[in-house]
Parts: sequence; structure tokens; C-alpha cells
Amino acid sequence: MENIKLDTSVQYLKGVGPKMYELLNKLNIYTVKDLLEYYPRVYEDRTKITPIDEFEKDKSVLFFGTLVKPVTVVRAKGKKILSTVVTDDSGAIAMLTWFNQVYIKDRIKEGQTYLFYGKVSNVTGSRAQLDSCSIYNVSELSKIQGLYPIYSLTAGITQNYLFKLVNTLMDSGVMLEDIFSEEFRRKYNLAEVNYAARNIHFPKDYNMINLSRNRVIFEELFLFQLALLNMKNKTIQNTNTNTYTDLDESEFLKLIPFELTNAQKKVVSQIKNDMSSNVVMNRLVQGDVGSGKTMVAAIAMYLAVKNGYQACLMAPTTILANQHYIELSDYFSKLGLVTEIITSSTTKKQKEKIIERLKSGQINILIGTHSVIEDNIEFNNLGLVVTDEQHRFGVKQRMKLSAKGNVVDTIVMTATPIPRTLAIILYGDLDLSIIDELPPGRKPVETYVVNDSYNERLYGFLRKQINEGRQTYVVCPLVEENEDLDLNSVEKLYEEYKKEFSEYNVAILHGKMKNKEKDQIMHDFKDNKINILISTTVIEVGISVPNATLMIIENADRFGLAALHQLRGRVGRGSAASYCILKSNNKSAIARQRLDVMRKSNDGFEIAQKDLELRGPGDFFGIRQSGMPEFKLANLLTDNLVLEQTQEAVKEIMQDDPKLEKAENLKIKRALYEKYGEQINNIVG
Repeated sequence: MENIKLDTSVQYLKGVGPKMYELLNKLNIYTVKDLLEYYPRVYEDRTKITPIDEFEKDKSVLFFGTLVKPVTVVRAKGKKILSTVVTDDSGAIAMLTWFNQVYIKDRIKEGQTYLFYGKVSNVTGSRAQLDSCSIYNVSELSKIQGLYPIYSLTAGITQNYLFKLVNTLMDSGVMLEDIFSEEFRRKYNLAEVNYAARNIHFPKDYNMINLSRNRVIFEELFLFQLALLNMKNKTIQNTNTNTYTDLDESEFLKLIPFELTNAQKKVVSQIKNDMSSNVVMNRLVQGDVGSGKTMVAAIAMYLAVKNGYQACLMAPTTILANQHYIELSDYFSKLGLVTEIITSSTTKKQKEKIIERLKSGQINILIGTHSVIEDNIEFNNLGLVVTDEQHRFGVKQRMKLSAKGNVVDTIVMTATPIPRTLAIILYGDLDLSIIDELPPGRKPVETYVVNDSYNERLYGFLRKQINEGRQTYVVCPLVEENEDLDLNSVEKLYEEYKKEFSEYNVAILHGKMKNKEKDQIMHDFKDNKINILISTTVIEVGISVPNATLMIIENADRFGLAALHQLRGRVGRGSAASYCILKSNNKSAIARQRLDVMRKSNDGFEIAQKDLELRGPGDFFGIRQSGMPEFKLANLLTDNLVLEQTQEAVKEIMQDDPKLEKAENLKIKRALYEKYGEQINNIVG
């Protein structure tokens, strides 16, 4: 194995032919570096040699055994069963059995001693039984004894094959490049990278594993946070040259028919501090469904306009943009402020007029969908950008909007409560505000989990709600019928509900409809002209219909908990008692466990934490979050201490050497661009 380098294809390694190369590719192993970084998922404890007379049932053991008879082969039920008997110095014997591994007959010989590892299936007196033991030569003891790595596999690749392949590679002398200097490693108590690699694959004890894994986890989180900060630093202007001389919101507050909660007051105060500071505001306002984030944003927009700037609110859907416009323009107009809206429904002629007035400064506040970032949209003096449901927009979209002003303060809002560990990763540079208090009078939504056998009772309850003047949402995952999936599509449900509830007005809503049609349906639903709305998750974000008191979610097990919580938040917005019915015929334990979380809790942050635990960070938002990497070892739930440590390390290194130009940081810079260069360039370039 001469001239082996990190970027050498594994197909050139001894023991890897074309077929094995294809199988390794299935494990995302293409190069020597990929193989070195294909870490074990768990370990088998092979530190102790166990005499046969000390075997215990169901325990895995490493032992020496001398064959007292040759391997025999018999056929039974279509299988070839190989067996032999071994003994050791204890005098006890063990019967060993393998299935369909015919090569073993020539692999081990009577009278010879070998090293075996396997699980004891039975013990009777001084006789033990083991099935499918691994076999090694006695000379291999030094490599085998210890904590044996267990890798995730694909059909055609065995543990033994991967073990030997990695072991041979390690012995070849190929070296990983350590991106951290010796001084940096000492400061953060990090192992050298090659020591870490060898002791992750072939550790002698758990201390070695912990020290080595910590090194890899630190590097993974360090590079990711460095990439994130690199991306975000290019989106953020650090010096605030905007001048805010009047930060009195009392005139606006007089128009609101309720008092702000203490949590809202606290966040407004944080925003005012940002506006008056010499640093550009970059704040994430995070709050549960119905906590009043929009009103906080409205106050910020009012203050921006009051100080001579324009403000813009960008929402992810036309429906939500319209809702914000209807609600906020009513307040702003009473204060003499001009508000306009631009969505895909806006006609070309209307848009041209709005752009002209926006450019001349006649419009104070613009509300819209991503249409507001189009090149022809120009502001006179944009000073504040508010992005609603921020995870629906990419960094590039928000940058484009902020670039329409000279110095722009930014507020991003989300009703998806994000656990602290994930927030550190996703929004490491943002100041975090949390509205953790619901307005007085808001009742928790009663939640029930049922299957189809409850349909008759459920329909009776639905009729009772409508007869009392209330309205109902029915949500399902699919738009059209799919024969391959046992899911209720929105079209199928619409037909069923129209037939079952012919005495009521039943309507359908989904993302494939034209925006004008969707807007009309939501307008009619808000005006109580529709009793039952059959919908996809298009209604998930932000729609407010206080008269809707019942939410029925079909195939609820198909949704993430965060999405279910968002959907549930569409009801319970008025003073009447509200209900959420989660329908699922899935009997799996994990499905029941997840839905039970919803039944027991109305706390978005608690639910978000459970969602992260059960689904993993990659799928936290129901779709894979752009920029979230697949870590090889790091875990956002269990490695939060390392996460905080790397965050500090990244801040330190960026303050000292923001462009990573110092000699000791050049390897870090190279590794950063090798791993994240494409994402950095795609988002920022």
C-alpha cells in the first residue's frame, strides 16, 4: 500500500475489488479519509479472556479454544449447519455452531488452538453452547483484545471485513492532518487527531474512547460554527449609523385593546436597547403560538417609522402576509402611517404604483411574501426588516432584503420553539428573545389521540361544535390520493365530509390552488361562511380565526411534533374552549410515544425538546434544514457542553484573526472550505 494519501480512492486498497468498492460507496466511503472517519457506532467489551468454565448464559465472551474434533457439516431445513467442540485449560467444553459458513470447515483444524468471540446461548453443567462465533488466530490477540468496534453495515460487508480494512490502513502509516496547533489542543484539552482516530477505532479502554471522541466532536462542532459565523458575518453590518431619537411607543399602545404581557414588554425593551445602541440589531424573537410576537414586531416597525425609516415585514405565505396586512394596517393608519402589501396576487399595475410610492418614501411600511425581495423593489430609506417564520427563508433571501437599505436592523420571528442547544447552532450570532408567556384568558387546547373506531363519536362532537356556532379545521398530509400510502388525502376527505356533513358548508384548501382562490377561502372561513375547512398544512403558519375551536389532524403520526403544535395553535385563539383531535391508526410504540407528548403538553418548548430527541435535529422542522450537517459523531442533545466550549473557541479565534490569515490558523481555514466551502459560497456568493 505505497503512496496512499487521504484522497486516494479506497478501490486501490488491498482487499477492495470493484464489488466491495460499490458496497463501501453505499456507506459513503469513497476515499481513504472517508474510511478513517467511518467511526464505530458502539463497542463490544473484549478486554477479558474468559475460561469456558466461567461462561454465563447470554453473556458475550472472548476465549481460547482447542478443537477436540474436526468441524462437521449436516443439512437441516435447507441450511448447512457446521459444528465442532472446543476445550481449554479449565477442562470444560463448548459446542460451537455456524450456519451456511462452509469455509469454516477448512479454516480451523482439530488439535489447533484459536481465539473465539461470541454470545453464550446456553450453559448446562460444564458444557456451553455458542452460535456464530467470530474466529481469530492466537497471534491476533493484541489486536482483538480490548473494546471491539461495531460499525453500521450494508448487505455484503461484515464487521470483520471493515475491522481488518481499517486496521490495515492504520498500519500503512497514512496520517490525518491536525488542524489545531499544539497550543490550541493544550488549551482545550484535545487529543492529537491521529491518536484520536486510532483510539476510536481500536481503543483499549473507555477513557481512550471518551478522550478521542471528544476530539472529533469538538472539531465537527467547531468547524460548523465557524462556517455559520463566516456566513452570517457577511450578512451583518456591525456598526449602526441609524439614529433613533424617539423610542416612545405609548401612542401605539393606546390603540391596542389589551395590555402587553410582561414577556412582551421585556422583548420590546430589548429591541429599543438594540435600536439605541451603536451595533446593528440582529434579534431572534422566539415565542409559542399565540404569544404575541407580531404585536412586538409592530411596535418595532412603528418606532422605526417614527424615526424616519421605512420598515418591511416578510411572511412565508400569501395568506399570512394578508393577515398581517389586515391586522397591522388598521393600527398604523390610525397613527397616520401608510402601509402597503405586495404578494404574487398583486397585479403588475398595482405593483408599479406601490414601487413608485415606496421609492419616493410615501409608503412607510411594506408587508409581503418573498415578492418583496425582487430586484425592482426599491425603498427610500429602509431601516428595519422583520422576517416571520424565519426557517422558511434561506440566509440569501434575508440578505437580499436587508441589502435594500444602507444599515438595516433585523428581527426574525418564529413560533417554532427551538431548544437552546439547537438555537446555539442555528442562531449563534443572533441575540435571542423569548416570549414565554401567553396573553391572559388563553385556555390550553384539550388534546386527544384516537383511531378510526372513534369516527362516529367524533362526528357527533363536530356537529355539536358547529351547531353552537363554532368552526372546524380538518388537516391531512397529502393533496391527492396515493395508492401506495394508507393516508387520507385532502381531496378524498373533502368528498367524505361533504357527504357526511351535507347540511354544512364544507370547503377545501391546499397549496396547489391559485393564490386568489386560497385567499378567498381563508377570507370566507374567517367570516364564518365556511363551517368545516379540509386543508393540508398550508394553514399551519399564523392564520388566526378565533371562532375555530376544533382541529382534527388525520394521520397525525406522519407529522413532526413541532408541526403538530403549530397546527394545534390554529384553534384556541378565542375565549371558547378548544380541542385538537389527533387521529392515527399507527400502533408502533414510537408513534404512540410521540403523540402522547402532544396529549400531555401545551408547552411548545417542551414539545420541541421531545421532537429533537425523537426525530433528530436534521428533521426538526419537518423538512431537512438547509445548512444542517450530518455529524459523524457529534450529537446536539448530549454534546451541549462541547457545543458551548466550541462557541467560545470560535468567537475567540474570529476576534483575533477574523480572516484566518495567521500561520497557525491556515489549516483551520483550509479544512473549513474543504467541508463547507460550497455552502458558504452558495449562501453568501
